[in-house]
Amino acid sequence: MNDETTLAKPESRISKFFHLRERGGKFSAEILGGIVTFLAMSYILPVNARILSDAGMDSLGVFGSTALVSAIVTLIMALVANCPIALSSGMGLNAYLAYTVCGQLGYSWQEAMVLLTVTGVVFFVFSLTPIRRKIIDSFPTDLKAIISAGLGGFIAFVGLKGAGIIVADDSTLVALGSLSDPSVLLAVLGIILVLILMNVKTKKGLLSSLSVPIGMATVAIAGILIRACGVDNDGLPWADFSANWGMNDYQNVFAYGLFSSGQAGVVTGNGFWGLVGDVFAQPASYVVIFSLMFVNLFDTTATLMAIGRETKLFGEDGKMKSNRVIMADATGALICAPLGTATVTSFVESTIGVKIGAKTGLASVVTASLFLLSAFAYPIFQAFTYSCVTCPALVVVGAMIFSSNLKTIKWSDAEIGFTAFVTILMIVLTYSLTNGIGFGLFVYCAIMLAKGKGKKVSWILYLIAGIYVLDFALSSVLANLGATG
Repeated sequence: MNDETTLAKPESRISKFFHLRERGGKFSAEILGGIVTFLAMSYILPVNARILSDAGMDSLGVFGSTALVSAIVTLIMALVANCPIALSSGMGLNAYLAYTVCGQLGYSWQEAMVLLTVTGVVFFVFSLTPIRRKIIDSFPTDLKAIISAGLGGFIAFVGLKGAGIIVADDSTLVALGSLSDPSVLLAVLGIILVLILMNVKTKKGLLSSLSVPIGMATVAIAGILIRACGVDNDGLPWADFSANWGMNDYQNVFAYGLFSSGQAGVVTGNGFWGLVGDVFAQPASYVVIFSLMFVNLFDTTATLMAIGRETKLFGEDGKMKSNRVIMADATGALICAPLGTATVTSFVESTIGVKIGAKTGLASVVTASLFLLSAFAYPIFQAFTYSCVTCPALVVVGAMIFSSNLKTIKWSDAEIGFTAFVTILMIVLTYSLTNGIGFGLFVYCAIMLAKGKGKKVSWILYLIAGIYVLDFALSSVLANLGATG
């Protein structure tokens, strides 16, 4: 018998649950995609720990909490939304908390976490309504492509900056880093290696698909060998297998430090509610919550729009197919502060796994598992957290996202061409997705009005543009409060 019933292979429970066959996914591609996504995102664990330690939090405790929360929320995204999107603490909000809320305004880290908790509750409730989804759907297809391209450029810039290939300069703002630095040179060679492997023709394109993880592993091994030979350079990867196993000092950051026995605990003598009272007795707290709300809204929404183009979150009409992704994302904002880390958001590095072939939440299960493992086994993943190792993945994938989206834009339309230029430029130069979108919307709305096409623009976009003005104004108010405080 050669009928289709006889020839068809039975579908496993895992395949049925994640709709692998329906989405054209492959088990091997999902596993590989999840692993690569984790490796590309792993830098956030030590980076977030370092940033929040500047606010007074325990560094090792934050590392463990960030890994734990990332695992929980990514697993929720996998099982609830069945989407290959991974989440972790977002770059931007963590710096805002550490250097503005705690640094300039003088809040303790515990007070900052209380503010973040309130913001997370409001954000979650807000996501229960159709409003957040309507905001995403109000952006025309071209604007979504522009935002995606801007994110691609931003990802590449993050990789170049982190590895020291691009450095700050007093005269020109940015300049080429020192190629005599072994870690910088290794990052450059890693980028070249990935590009070569990506374009080598092999049967079934296996080498091309594996180019990113092969490149990262090669750089990690080469860096460890160079350092073992006596080269003293902190930028080169290394792994110390004798220390930092397990969830170190987590009690110092969990639940606002209430269970800490040392100085990292709550600074008020009245416990949690005394801490809350101290926070809301300060007028600046309400401004901070308002700003956190909008930064979180636009950062996470814009990231989802960019990722959505690669992960098929949007239908042919350009609208989101399901609200589950939004709810899974909002859950991260709800639980992050009590568990001891900054707001968790969807990561654009998820597109790396998608490029490799991930199509379902199975990839996110793999990523979540590795995050959970890393919370207890930091030494194993330590070598892959160095900037020179993650740089090749960030730069090459960022370039692919950038180029693939730019080619779909209608450059002949002035409102699209100028908006693309301003948005992408400001995203990269201000190191902020939020700022780039804000300035881009100003330009888009202004040109559409000037051309007599104002009625074709959704009122939601006008509202968002106005909110951006308010948000920029609030940021200025906070800066002034910090300067006078």
